[in-house]
Amino acid sequence: MKSRPSPGLRARLLFAFALLCVVTAAAVAGGMYLLARNAILVRTQDAAVEAMKSRLEELYPLRSPAPGQDELGEIAGAVTDRYSSAIAVYHETYAPVGPPPGDRRPGGNAPALDPGMFPDAPVGPPPGDRTLGGNPPTLTPGVIPKGLRRAVAGGDIAWQRVVWQDAPFLIIGMPLLIVDQDRTARLSGIEVYTARSLLPEQLSVDELAARAWRIGGAALAFAVVLALLATRGVLGPVRELGRAARLLGEGELRTRIAVRGSDELAEVARTFNTTAAELERHVEQLREMEADARRFVADVSHELRTPLAALAAVADVLDEEAVRLPEPAGRAARLVSQETLNLTALVNDLIEISRFDSGVAALALNEVDVAELVHATLRVRGWSDLVHTELAAAVTARLDPRRVDVILANLVGNALRHGEPPVSVWLHADPHWIAVEVRDHGPGLDEAVLPHVFDRFYKASAARARSEGSGLGLAIARENARLHRGDLTVTNAPDGGAVFTLRLPRRAHDPDGGPE
Repeated sequence: MKSRPSPGLRARLLFAFALLCVVTAAAVAGGMYLLARNAILVRTQDAAVEAMKSRLEELYPLRSPAPGQDELGEIAGAVTDRYSSAIAVYHETYAPVGPPPGDRRPGGNAPALDPGMFPDAPVGPPPGDRTLGGNPPTLTPGVIPKGLRRAVAGGDIAWQRVVWQDAPFLIIGMPLLIVDQDRTARLSGIEVYTARSLLPEQLSVDELAARAWRIGGAALAFAVVLALLATRGVLGPVRELGRAARLLGEGELRTRIAVRGSDELAEVARTFNTTAAELERHVEQLREMEADARRFVADVSHELRTPLAALAAVADVLDEEAVRLPEPAGRAARLVSQETLNLTALVNDLIEISRFDSGVAALALNEVDVAELVHATLRVRGWSDLVHTELAAAVTARLDPRRVDVILANLVGNALRHGEPPVSVWLHADPHWIAVEVRDHGPGLDEAVLPHVFDRFYKASAARARSEGSGLGLAIARENARLHRGDLTVTNAPDGGAVFTLRLPRRAHDPDGGPE
């Protein structure tokens, strides 16, 4: 399953800063909003209750313990102002009074509240409701919440916030008491209720909410700016470290990064520089050791050439005389001759490898008929009758015939020695490339062997560690192919047998003038 791409470090840091700012601003602004809102509403409620109590106290002593509607109207009018309406209730008699006509707020006359408009709600100051505006209503007994009426009838001063026509109002209920001559107070049965508009307070609360949103938006913008500055300070060294690591991976071992400050990023930079310096030192040592080893092989190979030439001449003489020598001496002579030839081939292979390693190997290009070159390789070694060929006609290419001959001889020789017949050679071509396939019909190569076939001194079977091969033939064959800017690959055929494929450009690179 394909993994989803993760956002970059800059995006994650910006998101974290913004989220932190939003959460913090929301928590602080929300807390301040709630505290300020409650403080405003509580202050308004307390002031309204105290004002109502002081106005009602001015009415004492009552003229009649059983007032009529006119006297109830006077009582209700005593607690009415421009922001409120009132009603005085005595048993079944009541007198509602609205705001003074000259002091009404914009919006028209205040209509009477219909019965049942306000639900029964708990007594006391509940949480406030969202409102938009409106004039104080004219109260009737039926619209006052039942819970509020029960509390006032029981002798308590109670209040409740309600919403009418999308406007907030505070309904306050207060009983009137009669103080007897023995200074004991008893309920008079008169209840006074006022409905006061909370629109000014609601506007103040809405302004607080708007300011909280503005402050939160400003804080968010400030957090984004801080996040950009922080990510710039963090991502700059990280990008520099990534660039340096990329250059180091590409072989630029002298790459270093500047160390700034003494924080964690500076420590990472110092660690990177130390690691790069150690890596450079070790690689230089390995290169020097490899160069020494190559020089040693090349020098030894060249030094062995002269004595081996003499030994080869002696081996030829021994080989001719071996048939006339007694059997133990003849077998020893043939063994010396064969091992001398093997040692000569090994030295020649080592010299060839040293040329590739030192970069002095060069192509001697000629325009050749590839099919004829394949036939010549087989004919010179006596393999024409052992190998089946399917060669495209009239395929010419500009190649180094000696090096291609070495490649083909190695591939066909390995197929004849280690594979099983029939051994086949195919030649295919297109306008830009030629491909030569050499296949046997043996068991093929083990899967564990395939990646190492072209390694130097590698032999597929440890049982033939002393075989006639040096273990350098396929390595030299691939180097010759690559010298032509081609390649040599191997795979197993589906029906058995190893298949070596040589791909070469039809116009090999000319070191004197490029491809021709």
